[in-house]
Amino acid sequence: MKKALFFIVALVGLATSSAQTKMAGVTLPNTVNFEGQSLSINGAGVREKFWMDMYAGALYLDGKSADAKGIINADKPMAIKLHIVSGLITSQKMIDAVNEGFENSTNGKTSGISKEITTFKNYFSEEISKNDVFDIVYIPSKGVLVYKNGKQKGTLQGMEFKKALFGIWLSDKPADKDLKKGMLGKS
Repeated sequence: MKKALFFIVALVGLATSSAQTKMAGVTLPNTVNFEGQSLSINGAGVREKFWMDMYAGALYLDGKSADAKGIINADKPMAIKLHIVSGLITSQKMIDAVNEGFENSTNGKTSGISKEITTFKNYFSEEISKNDVFDIVYIPSKGVLVYKNGKQKGTLQGMEFKKALFGIWLSDKPADKDLKKGMLGKS
């Protein structure tokens, strides 16, 4: 009987541990569900700056892919989860990083999506604290939905905006090359 109980406990523990990914001291779920869309983790990594972990980031897709350009251009459900792991990240630092990310992602061609960028940056205007979680979700029929700690902040329309936004992490000039590799499942 003890052996059977031990075996059941071990199986439950194994099932629980395989349903999550540990990164930078936090746990990221291997599956997420937004607007009825179930997405699986494609990969995860850590955004570092000056050798310090800033946030753990994960890319969620409806099927595995290592094709950054294909993901950026896909009109399919996808999500990026950012779990803040540093108390050094402030609202202003996040907004500055987003500005730089859009500039890099679009090679400086942001004029066609400047209104959407301004609205997106406003989602980071509230104080940001360690362990805050941002979910950036693209649903083709709705657009980009942004959540902070599970609460929806807003929705932004437009495929060009979606491409530029996901390009922050997946373009040829990503926010962090190692994070990009991790999100693509290449680390």
